[in-house]
Amino acid sequence: MRILLIEDDPESAAFIAQGLGGEGHAIDVAADGHAGLKRAAEDWDLLIVDRMLPGLDGLSIVRRLRATGLQAPVLFLTTMDGIDDRVAGLRAGGDDYLVKPFALVELAARVGALGRRAARSPRETVLRVADLEIDLLTRTASRAGKAIDLQPRELKLLEILMRHAGQVLTRAMLMELVWDFHFDPLTNLVESHISRLRGKVDRGHVELIHTVRGAGYCLRAPDPVAG
Repeated sequence: MRILLIEDDPESAAFIAQGLGGEGHAIDVAADGHAGLKRAAEDWDLLIVDRMLPGLDGLSIVRRLRATGLQAPVLFLTTMDGIDDRVAGLRAGGDDYLVKPFALVELAARVGALGRRAARSPRETVLRVADLEIDLLTRTASRAGKAIDLQPRELKLLEILMRHAGQVLTRAMLMELVWDFHFDPLTNLVESHISRLRGKVDRGHVELIHTVRGAGYCLRAPDPVAG
């Protein structure tokens, strides 16, 4: 498997990379949270993430990745062995949790189990809300069977809205998930993109993209007509 290891301790990273490399896996290492988040956007079969990282902690990394649609399994590594800590890791989007120090043979076994589980679960390749679709493989969108011409950032924005269909996403959440801004640049970036997206997605159709006054934006299927 192709595995991303996000681990700031060089000795631990070398130990894990050497051990799993000996099992036939290809291991890439990111040494801090921000680097790990950026590298995780690539195509990986598995992520191994330390909970305590400089820059951005492991839980935050995985929450953000799951919010953007990451489906690869995640194994947390940590020195925190309390039940509440394990629950927090699983709720953040982790699939397994291994407490340091650990035996390499156990890590290899858990990695193998997660790989087999992922192989049995086909990845989602099409998102659908009402008659709106995104094909994640071809990176194309359509509504009622007609192609929609979207710029890459517009497509990313639509993908995030569809993955969270029915949920209100704030301006700050969209800034982070779509543009990776962790601060408010005090521009109308979100508003202008939403406006253009509406013009392309909703024009001539029942409205799917809604503004929730004072809260944010929501993409939702229309209510079924009674009777």
